[in-house]
Amino acid sequence: MSANRFPGQNGLEPLGGNPEDAFLTGHSTGIEALSELGVHDIRAERRKTDTDEKTAAKDTQTDEKKHDNINDEISRVPDDEETIMPIGKGMTAQEKVENMEEIALYALHVEDDPSLDPWTFRTWALGIGLSGFSATLATIYQFKPQGITLSATFLCVISYVLALVLEQIPKIGVLRWLNPHPFNAKEHAAILIMSSTAAHSALAVEVIAVQRLWYEKTPNAGVCIFLIFASQLLGYGIAGLMRKILVYPTKASSPFFKINQFLYPANLPIMSLLETLHRKKSETKPQLKVFYWAFCLIFIWEVFPEYIMPILTAVNVFCLANRNSMLFTYLFGGGNGNEGLGFGALCLDFQYIGSASLYLPPLTQLNYFIGYILNIVVFMAIYYGNVWRARDFPFLSQLLFTGDSNSTSYQTFNQSTILDSHGVVNETLLMQEGVPYMASTFASYVLTQNLAITATITHLLLYNWDDLKNAWSFMAPSQLKHLLSLDTYRFWKSWKAREYTTEELDAMDPHYRLMIRYQDVPDWFYGMILLISGVVGLVCIYQAESGMAWWAFIIANAMAAIMILFTGAQFGLTGFKVPVQPIIQMIGAYLEPGRPLTNMYFTLFGYNSVAQGLMLLQDLKLGQYAKLSPRCTLTMQLVGTIVGALINYFVMISITDAQRGILLSIQGTHIWSGAALQSFNTQAITWGGLAKYLYSHGTRYQWVPLGLVLGFIAPVPLYILHRLFPKLKLDRLNISLISWHVGFLVTGINSAALSAFAVAFWSQYYLRRWKPEWFLRFNYVLCAGLDGGTQVLVFILTFALFGASGKPVPFPKYWGNNADGNLDYCKVDPGNG
Repeated sequence: MSANRFPGQNGLEPLGGNPEDAFLTGHSTGIEALSELGVHDIRAERRKTDTDEKTAAKDTQTDEKKHDNINDEISRVPDDEETIMPIGKGMTAQEKVENMEEIALYALHVEDDPSLDPWTFRTWALGIGLSGFSATLATIYQFKPQGITLSATFLCVISYVLALVLEQIPKIGVLRWLNPHPFNAKEHAAILIMSSTAAHSALAVEVIAVQRLWYEKTPNAGVCIFLIFASQLLGYGIAGLMRKILVYPTKASSPFFKINQFLYPANLPIMSLLETLHRKKSETKPQLKVFYWAFCLIFIWEVFPEYIMPILTAVNVFCLANRNSMLFTYLFGGGNGNEGLGFGALCLDFQYIGSASLYLPPLTQLNYFIGYILNIVVFMAIYYGNVWRARDFPFLSQLLFTGDSNSTSYQTFNQSTILDSHGVVNETLLMQEGVPYMASTFASYVLTQNLAITATITHLLLYNWDDLKNAWSFMAPSQLKHLLSLDTYRFWKSWKAREYTTEELDAMDPHYRLMIRYQDVPDWFYGMILLISGVVGLVCIYQAESGMAWWAFIIANAMAAIMILFTGAQFGLTGFKVPVQPIIQMIGAYLEPGRPLTNMYFTLFGYNSVAQGLMLLQDLKLGQYAKLSPRCTLTMQLVGTIVGALINYFVMISITDAQRGILLSIQGTHIWSGAALQSFNTQAITWGGLAKYLYSHGTRYQWVPLGLVLGFIAPVPLYILHRLFPKLKLDRLNISLISWHVGFLVTGINSAALSAFAVAFWSQYYLRRWKPEWFLRFNYVLCAGLDGGTQVLVFILTFALFGASGKPVPFPKYWGNNADGNLDYCKVDPGNG
């Protein structure tokens, strides 16, 4: 693929002419390094510089020549079609897929062409344009009855089509600036990172919307905008300081180069798609064929379960055999939201099966399955054991209920009756209304979530202590001294390339080894992001009259830092994001009780920072796989965040002003709904206002917060057994993953669980074990095709037929579309009807 080279030596990015360096300069990892071809330690040859200017200049020139020669060695791209790194040669396909840690070495090509330029008009035009598009839709979907998330695959396909259109601009005169060269993979990766960052609506926008709808006081526009920026960027600063351990792996062992690295499995399908679209067509023709066939077939097929024949979402012979039993509905039903646990159901709708089944590591899937089985046992035992008056309330529900202890009747709890004019819980009014109830399965879900959060910490400390302790290396005295040095901030000085020994290079992840030619973003820059966003956030919480104290703000951010470390490691290793919102809300509730609004702000900085931090880490890893320089990756992320945040705010203002009455109503309409905001507000009321009445010692749900204590202890017995009996391989069990999945059937359409596990078994066991060559070449491309086709079709149906842009067009009722009841024909719960 032809491309304009940078004007620097060997096609590398020059210090002065690259936009990256205009954005930021500083200390870098550099590439004063040794290749794996046997070059000896360059530091042994470097001489001390003389005080004489001429001698120093001569030494510098000598170093530069050595630097150039080594660059030539490391940046060499194989000419033949075999582009796997030498460590893979001589290994069978089966050996290459044995360990999930190694899969990125063989499923993805380990190569780089530093001449590819991501800083083009196409990148900025499509990146900013799609960021605006993504942010607008993400905000609109917060106020719609139909929820949809724009996936990275969808954005990847759309950006590729648009880029090919721009590629047709004639290369004549000034137009050459608009189309300098064929669209390349680094441009595509940069566009994808920018637009996918904007595709997540800021949690701060949700907080502001809740204030506009339910509270008397709302911050002014300036405070709101700076609050959004601060809350979105704060997590970047924290995660950026931990990137060297959570993104840049360095440990390895012979003979098969088994890497102890954070893989971020969700990046594998999208990276496979990028490679397939941008490598030589003759080389990727089979992968392209699989992608296009999968995309087209699933696009056509999804019309049936999504619109024409919804029964395909949940085919269950048990429900068809007995349509009059609530036991059957609760156990086997799952085609409708909050219907049942979906055991034994067959789901043929890939939207609900999900692409994660094809890319999550097999051990992650195993732990999911164990949790799923336990989930069914626990929920059925709690409900039919009548724990917490379970049978007096719906089997599955996320709402709060009132219930007379002498009666089995219940109704939805009206939280507005217990709040005063300042949004603070009035204890007298609460005692008159009575402390509300939760569905017992939901209470169990919160308990196991709490257990999963703290079990994550213990599990990683026991099994990954060395990795985690290195994440705090930036706090070492030597590093702090370095940060306090004036030389650190003299960014106008030439950067000095870091030198690597042969041993250090041998221990590097091959993907990362190709990245050391690019300047990294220095730690001090991430530190400045953290400091500035922290100061701005602190000012905003007072200007917004949130009621949150400065010390609570510091605690929220300290908790975010701890959670980013542990959940980031878990996410990088397993692909699972531990949901930490419950523990953040719970701690915030006990720090500043009786204040729902304060709890929302505490959650904003304690939880949203974690979500943003994990997004940064995942995108930095994607940039590493795509060989996109760290400075380009961060630039794209920052631009996408800023563009997305501004659009989030102004679209939210427009909708809340125009649709206020509908958003406050219980039912909403088929076009607009405040359900998502109502749920967020309800959680704030529950945790921020009622925590001491619901979860304190001696109260109804006192065991829920005790899950946090149990979680710290739960992994220890298994770890001891593993050390005593290592042949049992008990280290494959992850109590954190299992615990969270003991409650994951608490909401939504549950008919897809077994089908998802079946797909995972086919992909991660059968293909990996018996068809490893096919797995390496096609598994992740197939995943991208299925995900992309499904997302595009659902996106079209949402606007064309499901009423997102106007009046819905329902398909006529018949045996394949049981529109007036449960799709799988299970008995309808009269309490939920």
